[in-house]
Amino acid sequence: MSRRTSKKQLKFMPKKFIDGTELVKAGYANGISSQLAAKQELEGPEARLTEHEKKVIIERAAKAYADFLTALGCDYKEDPNSSDTPFRVAKAYVNDLWAGRYNPLDRITAFPSDGYDGIVQESNIPVTSMCSHHHQAISGTVSIAYIASEDGKVVGLSKLNRIVEQFGRRGAIQEQLTVAIHNAVDKICEGNLGVAVQINATHACVSCRGVKHRGASMQTAKLTGAFLNEDSAKAEFYKNIELASICKH
Repeated sequence: MSRRTSKKQLKFMPKKFIDGTELVKAGYANGISSQLAAKQELEGPEARLTEHEKKVIIERAAKAYADFLTALGCDYKEDPNSSDTPFRVAKAYVNDLWAGRYNPLDRITAFPSDGYDGIVQESNIPVTSMCSHHHQAISGTVSIAYIASEDGKVVGLSKLNRIVEQFGRRGAIQEQLTVAIHNAVDKICEGNLGVAVQINATHACVSCRGVKHRGASMQTAKLTGAFLNEDSAKAEFYKNIELASICKH
């Protein structure tokens, strides 16, 4: 019998919830929200906030942001450009900027590698995050690679993008974001022989305040397994990043 996975087997491959992807204490800016954590405590790790529950969070946050603007001496109610700003900002945080704090990671289907034991890599994955310190934008790209064992698992390519979105759409420091993405990939790609994650990003907290240096970028990387212990795997990872920067479409 062939070791290769048939189309029929793939059709019925169940999506799986991956536990252990959250490394940060609930309630922290780079962890899940305290509201989601409370619901998961009662209903289990796959519990999700309803649209009504999110609406309540937005309404409370909007009121608090209105008070924040008032404390700064902004008469937002009379300013036609700012009258709806408290609601807009609160909605943006919950639905976009910090969306990864209010939703658990979706179930993911991992497929047999069918004997493939080389590097699987995706580079130039866009990442948009927010500095936990000053709530300024972090913008850049992520490169993710893993080595599947002959009996290990691989995931659909877009799932790597979804992992970046899940942990990027929060408050963050780039170092921990690198570790969070690495941990999730390591958990999901079962039986892997190594995982590598590199982030190259600019920080608005550097360009817009403090030293105000535009164009400065930060590089962080987390390598384990073969990527850490074998020079050839490490070199191929970074060479692929270089090639991807040339071959953008």
